Amino acid sequence: MRIRAGARVLRERYEDANQALAAVERHARELERTAAARATGGRLLRRFEPVAQVVGRVEISGPDGIQGGVDVRGDGSAEAFTGRLRRTLIEQRGEESPYAALRRALTPAEAR
Repeated sequence: MRIRAGARVLRERYEDANQALAAVERHARELERTAAARATGGRLLRRFEPVAQVVGRVEISGPDGIQGGVDVRGDGSAEAFTGRLRRTLIEQRGEESPYAALRRALTPAEAR
């Protein structure tokens, strides 16, 4: 697992997918609490609002090429994705959190 916050990158290893997914949620929620980006750009450059800025990313990768994670935005919101180089946003269902959506997308149905 990789945790990116600004220029800082931390790595952790887990033996179990459930432990790794729990750690993703724990680290991403901490990033959500500390997210406080300001809008950048403006007159000459395109303006980027905090919701359009990724201030932190927690990624996991596992056997059989399973990859995904959570992006934390500058306004404290979070989005789950699959993939690494070509990330695909995971659509949340109903009141589902990004962490539950990530768990749903990365865990086989019979293991849930």
